[in-house]
Amino acid sequence: MPGNRRLPTRDQLAAWRDFIETTEALRSRVGGRLHDETGLSPGDYSVMLALSEMSEMRSSDLAAHIGWERSRLSHHLGRMERRGLIQREDCATDNRGAFVRPTAAGTEAFDAATVPHLKAIRELFVDALTPAQIAAAAEIAAALRTHLDQP
Repeated sequence: MPGNRRLPTRDQLAAWRDFIETTEALRSRVGGRLHDETGLSPGDYSVMLALSEMSEMRSSDLAAHIGWERSRLSHHLGRMERRGLIQREDCATDNRGAFVRPTAAGTEAFDAATVPHLKAIRELFVDALTPAQIAAAAEIAAALRTHLDQP
């Protein structure tokens, strides 16, 4: 069957499964520690990280920046707004758009979460790998990103 030659081999599928399962376990552990130690979810942290890089962003730009669907971001921003982490302000030039800004409480929560989050990354990711493995992981991530960005 000519079409089956493009299917992954058993070894390739095993590598894929190990990669996915380990990545999910790592994300879960880092996210769980972030939430337990700071009260912020990984999603909160992603939003606040993007907003820390720019003092405000249009919600559509923020969604693109963190790789979320706009509807997912809208719901998440509503929860963050109710918790006092961000504020939204309607855009004068676009009735459907809004600017998102961190509140003082949101900035404080993000700042307080940064060191515990970085410690979790160090302990769960960096400390488990050699410098060569970290370089290989970065190379693999870059290759995958380049491949995924192709049309």
